Order: sequence, then structure tokens, then C-alpha cells
Amino acid sequence: MKTLFIILISTLLFSALSGCVIVAGEHDRDNDRWRSEQRDNRESISNLELNISRAVVFDKLGSPSYSDAFTKGDDEYRILYYRTQHTKSDGETTKDETTPLVFKNNKLVGWGDELLSTIN
Repeated sequence: MKTLFIILISTLLFSALSGCVIVAGEHDRDNDRWRSEQRDNRESISNLELNISRAVVFDKLGSPSYSDAFTKGDDEYRILYYRTQHTKSDGETTKDETTPLVFKNNKLVGWGDELLSTIN
């Protein structure tokens, strides 16, 4: 009887602890997803060629986290912001966690905050 009781208690404890490990695993998978996305975006951006079209960038990187558009003189500018660096764990992507890609008349003219500051 005592042996049966020990087996029952052991089985219950093992089942309870196994559930905790599964929950922790879900959290780690989510962290891996955004880390992988950022790494993939950084790699893709570093391999882009200047003067390619915005459509080609969409094909390579997908939808951006943010986008802006404006005209300056006769030129149309579009800025696509892709998540590339994690700064804080708040569940939201902010612009300071992205790299801006700058398009002039639908052609990529460069990327990065320094370029962006020269056209505003």
C-alpha cells in the first residue's frame, strides 16, 4: 500500500513539473522567433543593392514594421522600417528598433538613420 502511494505521488509530481517545462519552452520559442527575424532582416538588408525597386525589397523582406512617405520637390520618398535590433522587452516594436530603408521615386537610395536625417 505504501509503495502504491509513493508511485501515485511521484507520478503526480512528475506530471506537474513536466507541464512547467512545456510552458517555459513556449516562451523560448517566441524569443527565438523575433531574434531570427531580426538576424534575417539584418542579413537581407546588408545584401541589398542600391537602385533596386521597392517591390524587390518587399519580395525579399516582406512587410515593414512601419512606413512613411512624403514628397520633396518633384521627388517622392518612401521609408520602410524593418526590425533589426531589440532594445527592450515590451512586446512592441518601436522605430528605434528598426533600420529605415529610403526609396526615392521607388528606387532604393540607401538605409540607416544617418541617411534619413539628410533628407528630412
